[in-house]
Amino acid sequence: MRYHYFLKILTLILLVSAKSFSQTPKSKFNLYEQSSEVAGLVIQYTQDIREVTSFYSPMLVRGRGFATPVTVLNSPEQRKRLNEVDKSYLDKLSKVDFEAMSIYGKVDYILLKRNIEDHLLTLSLEEKEYAQIAKYIPFANVIYDLEKQRRRGNKVDGQKIAGDLNDLLKIVKESAESVKKVESIDMPLAIRGEEAVTGIETRLKGTYEFYNGYDPLFSWWVPKPYQALDSALTAYAKTIKAKGKLNSTQKEDKSGIKGTPIGRDELMRQLGVEMISYTPDELIELANKEFAWCDKELLKATQEMGYGTDWKKAQEKVKNSYVPAGEQPQLIMKLYNDAKDFITKNNLYDYPEIADETWGMQMMSPERQLVNPFFLGGRDIIISYPTNTMEHEDKLMSMRGNNPYFSRSTVHHELVPGHHLQYYMGSRYKPYRDEFGTPFWTEGWALYWELLLYEKGFAKTPEERIGMLFWRMHRCARIIFSLNYHLGKWTPQECIDFLVDRVGHERANAEGEVRRSFEGSYGPLYQIAYLLGGLQIFGLKKELVESGKMTYKQFHEAIMKENNMPIEMVRATLINQPLKPDFKTKWKFYSFK
Repeated sequence: MRYHYFLKILTLILLVSAKSFSQTPKSKFNLYEQSSEVAGLVIQYTQDIREVTSFYSPMLVRGRGFATPVTVLNSPEQRKRLNEVDKSYLDKLSKVDFEAMSIYGKVDYILLKRNIEDHLLTLSLEEKEYAQIAKYIPFANVIYDLEKQRRRGNKVDGQKIAGDLNDLLKIVKESAESVKKVESIDMPLAIRGEEAVTGIETRLKGTYEFYNGYDPLFSWWVPKPYQALDSALTAYAKTIKAKGKLNSTQKEDKSGIKGTPIGRDELMRQLGVEMISYTPDELIELANKEFAWCDKELLKATQEMGYGTDWKKAQEKVKNSYVPAGEQPQLIMKLYNDAKDFITKNNLYDYPEIADETWGMQMMSPERQLVNPFFLGGRDIIISYPTNTMEHEDKLMSMRGNNPYFSRSTVHHELVPGHHLQYYMGSRYKPYRDEFGTPFWTEGWALYWELLLYEKGFAKTPEERIGMLFWRMHRCARIIFSLNYHLGKWTPQECIDFLVDRVGHERANAEGEVRRSFEGSYGPLYQIAYLLGGLQIFGLKKELVESGKMTYKQFHEAIMKENNMPIEMVRATLINQPLKPDFKTKWKFYSFK
């Protein structure tokens, strides 16, 4: 059956089913809650990319007695195959009758096309950088070819492989000496070079594990040459990374933090992918406007506490309100129930019974608290509070940073109606849309509840308002320092000082925040997604709830049932927005007036 014919039949079934269900008073079931005309393509594309990625990745034994795929830099063969899969799905999308679909199918079409095109661009940039660092890895193809033999268990000549690895050892050492003579390598290329060598080393290890012990001649000849080459590759990866020089847009400073500012053009491209229709400068202006609002609210609370305009003294009192060691879990339960009572009494959301029942608690290890001094969460809430093995100053910092007033926002942010609810609902409604996931939805939803509850008067005392404002100021600051850094205007040290001076962070916490932002696994836009995503949903709330078109409960449930995707696309489904296949972001969700 030809695809477009199948699509028309599926569309007709969905339309007839949705209509028949809507005409049945006893049933609220709607097929579009779970699917769309393009859902099958989304699932197929996702699985095909995963299968190809998995098959062409190295396999390592990791404690379970058998090998599993390990993510490393794509090999040239792997990259070529992924390109082919991407282009085949763009061809399939081109044959879809866009105008015949529901709004849900159109949204899925636009987002799938966006994902594929962005993946193709990523592969293209990767290939370009790989071509630039290929001169540093003249030994790569021999190991790629050896790994290719492993995939189908081809019979190999152990003596020949031992000789080949011994020859490669000499080439790796020569390459290392050549790189040491190079003055410097641009940081992105140095990182790519390190990734390439580490990937090659991993592929060699996976091949070695497959044959060693099972193939007698391989096991007799190869171990010694392999071990020597493996050690040389480990050292060589570090050598290449060490030659990386800071991006010319980041100046040296005393922080010691080395990141890679991506520049205005790349910021604009990534904002477009995330469907944010503002420039970096406009977003900084937005954050400063929100910060000014926070300042006014903070001064009001400070005056109510009797500290005049000295908000840092008022904040200091709040920080020192921490509960005794061992009593933080009981505080969490109280704060959770406080939020739940407020939300249900104000008819904002009906807590699903199982979601309300099944969130859990964990205690964060002392080691993890050095990296993340505040709560973490999702399905569970991971509590950051002192343990007996921590140094005295670290204990106090943990208690002060997780006082009851600061924690007031983080509990409902992490659990219900925040991240735990997202996990619960996301597994039950359109789970395939997880592939369209964006922090502007994930973090934006949890942050939206902080904005909404503050607006609704959840913080009754000045101390409670200061606690909630701390996080709101923190999210404003994230936008300001992240974008200024990536625009090349601020150094990491300036970002640290800004968090200390304007938000009231402990300096060690501020350093950790900046280091994670620029050297960790966060994408360049992740830190700005909290407040911006929250403001997107807040703006949509004004459009649909305050206008009387939806109740709060209807609005909140609808967002959860559409699952994780750019908020502009959530809006499109809620207002049944006319869409075109070449859709470009244009929604202005924030008023600067």
